[in-house]
Amino acid sequence: MLQIDILTLFPDMFRGFLGESIINRATKKGIAQIGIHQLREYSALPRGQVDDYPYGGGAGMVLMAEPLVNAIESLSKQGNYDEVIYLTPDGHQFDQPMANALSLKARILLICGRYKGIDQRVRDGWVTREVSIGPYVISGGELAAAVLADGLIRLLPGALGDETSALTDSFQDGMMDAPQYTRPAEFRGQAVPPVLLGGDHARIAEWRHQQSLSKSADDAPG
Repeated sequence: MLQIDILTLFPDMFRGFLGESIINRATKKGIAQIGIHQLREYSALPRGQVDDYPYGGGAGMVLMAEPLVNAIESLSKQGNYDEVIYLTPDGHQFDQPMANALSLKARILLICGRYKGIDQRVRDGWVTREVSIGPYVISGGELAAAVLADGLIRLLPGALGDETSALTDSFQDGMMDAPQYTRPAEFRGQAVPPVLLGGDHARIAEWRHQQSLSKSADDAPG
């Protein structure tokens, strides 16, 4: 079972996400478990303050080291984490090989950044991996944490209805998936490629391979 703990200032952002689709099915089957933890509960300051102005001046606020480390150390008492991941735009970009590797872990903690980020001393001393979902900035790490959790849990055996489905997704072999079709065979003048209707599995496999090569080349950067 994969245990994912998420440290956030906005726990309610995850409630709908966790109750739907593959994530919900995986947690009900005991394949994965997700814990949502309010960062303010680990603050010793009045009103659960967790942020302060940055040393040296500048706009914005920074999440303080003490509540973050309190949370990491407290949650670690339930079992050591294989990874403590900070979601940040300047982290390593999340991709399928990273998802495959992380899905094999037993316990992962995701730290959702906010404002101008977190105290660098936490990044240096407690975070084991920094991850980005893309070269852009969003309001906080919650959406990134949801993307990461979904990307990992769907890879776990039993999470999907078809056990082979995740293994044939785009990017699993470095290529995009081939085009997919379903009934009816013709829709508003557009027909399914005849090769898919003939029942020759060798020809279908070769067609899909060629389509994947073409699609991957078309979508390659530059």
